[in-house]
Amino acid sequence: MASKLRVVSWVLLALAGALVLLGSVVSANLAYSDRDYPIAGVDLSEIAAGRDGVATGLRGVRGTSAAYAAGFAVLFLFVVLGPYRRGERWAWWALLAGVLAVCLMVVARASLLGTGLGGPGVGTALTLAGVVVFALLLDVTRLTARG
Repeated sequence: MASKLRVVSWVLLALAGALVLLGSVVSANLAYSDRDYPIAGVDLSEIAAGRDGVATGLRGVRGTSAAYAAGFAVLFLFVVLGPYRRGERWAWWALLAGVLAVCLMVVARASLLGTGLGGPGVGTALTLAGVVVFALLLDVTRLTARG
């Protein structure tokens, strides 16, 4: 049973990492295209109001965020598909620490900016953390196993 849970665990984690990578590519595409997109419910074109520098700055922020998300996803996938899949204990802790860092930063942003837990991106971060923690708990026995 433990080996089946280990397989389900790494497959769920790989899927989560792949979805983060896909989301980052979609977000980068929005940032680097001419398409309008909403920021806190207001279209980018309305916020920039003809000021190209503002629009470029906001697109740059989105692009940089997408780049960091892609970097996180690639590292996450390398750990999942390599050491985690092989059963290395440190990988369990590394994946947990990585997703908790993302989650804590998003929750801090929501608190410090006053957008609350219903603000943009919070649900995505909490969902990702929930899926990752669930997948890790499926293979929590690796932490107590001898070897």
